[in-house]
Amino acid sequence: MAVTESEADSTHRGTPAVHEGILRRQSARESAARTYARALPIVPVRARGLTIEGADGRRYLDCLSGAGALALGHNHPVVLEAVRKVLDSGAPLSVLDLATPVKDAFTTELFRTLPAGFADRARVQFCGPAGTDAVEAALKLVRTATGRSGILAFTGAYHGMTAGALAASGGAPDLQVCRLPYPQDYRCPFGVGGPRGAELAARWTESVLDDPKSGVPRPAGMILEPVQGEGGVIPAPDDWLRRMRRVTAERSIPLIADEVQTGVGRTGAFWAVDHSGITPDVMVLSKAIGGSLPLAVIVYREELDVWQPGAHAGTFRGNQLAMAAGTATLAYVRENGLAERAATLGARMLTRLRQLQDEFTCVGDVRGRGLMIGVELVDPAGASVPEARGSETDDWDSTTAPHPADPELAAAVQRECLDRGLIVELGGRHNSVVRLLPPLTISDEQASAVLDRLADAVTAANRDHQRTG
Repeated sequence: MAVTESEADSTHRGTPAVHEGILRRQSARESAARTYARALPIVPVRARGLTIEGADGRRYLDCLSGAGALALGHNHPVVLEAVRKVLDSGAPLSVLDLATPVKDAFTTELFRTLPAGFADRARVQFCGPAGTDAVEAALKLVRTATGRSGILAFTGAYHGMTAGALAASGGAPDLQVCRLPYPQDYRCPFGVGGPRGAELAARWTESVLDDPKSGVPRPAGMILEPVQGEGGVIPAPDDWLRRMRRVTAERSIPLIADEVQTGVGRTGAFWAVDHSGITPDVMVLSKAIGGSLPLAVIVYREELDVWQPGAHAGTFRGNQLAMAAGTATLAYVRENGLAERAATLGARMLTRLRQLQDEFTCVGDVRGRGLMIGVELVDPAGASVPEARGSETDDWDSTTAPHPADPELAAAVQRECLDRGLIVELGGRHNSVVRLLPPLTISDEQASAVLDRLADAVTAANRDHQRTG
């Protein structure tokens, strides 16, 4: 499996031989757990902003953005400058949890962006380098602070791949966490959607907590995503979030907001909780806060800061390059109003995608917030699902009831997108939601190109799907 002389000679030119050789060796060497590489058989060698160039010389518009980690896109000049400055300074690159000027600058900028009134009484814990490490820290924190062990989480949630984070996610194989209904319109668990569906979800939560025979003792905390990402790009209603804040506060249950993917301007506000105006007790932050490099923290109310030294640690929680890149990213987003830009551009993109929904019956739903957008693909020939639109109520309408999810069509759309030089991710309950997570720096022209390519991909995939179906 060694690199051949011909492959080595052509590496700098970008050829199919290099591309295929690297992919072949990856398939032979890497584990069966690899994910993105299966659906996206590309070999990135250069990248800038929204654009990636592969080893085969092809160029792609990247709407995966490191699963949302690249708020400023690839290799933004302010990020590169910040990293070079640290490298050139001779500063240590790994310092455990020691204080450094680089860490101090990052913490100062981070606290500047927090919800009003939170920073004045907050503490920060630097965790291992991944968001799932920060989720584990948050769960450990609230359990330590309350002396309780149970956790409330929501259907469709995704909080990471370590054991505790997986237990709180929607695909948990064993029941270790109490699961509550997350409100959504298109596939409302109560069959009504809208404010009524959110009200029923809230009432269910209150009943579980207040009923002495519910089988759920008072928990250590509640963890939620203000917008479910892997769950299918489902924004929580602002009123429901405010209700969850009241429910938890009145019962002395710490509220944990998982902002790993929604933070740093992604949803059209600096933090997604800003839309509803709530202040959680704990915020879990990762991805974009490291400016494309690994970094994860939790920020929490000082009253919860009761754990002992060493209660949560990690060798690589002092990543100086990530902190420098993160400081530059946070400041750039804040100073240039990129959250507001994401809100405006995201609304325009949603409007155009809903025109696609009007054109194609296979596009079941278009939803999102800011530049966190999802397009759910369905099988229009499949029977509508009465259970999802109030089969037992007068609200159910067979003309608007959702059709079955179509993961095969979604995968075909993803392939057609890649053929057209567009990288998108899939998610949702049945992996039937095409997800767009472009960098916040995407231009109007680039956004139009993304939507054009996606529309072409849906057209082609739907045509082929009908022919073979």
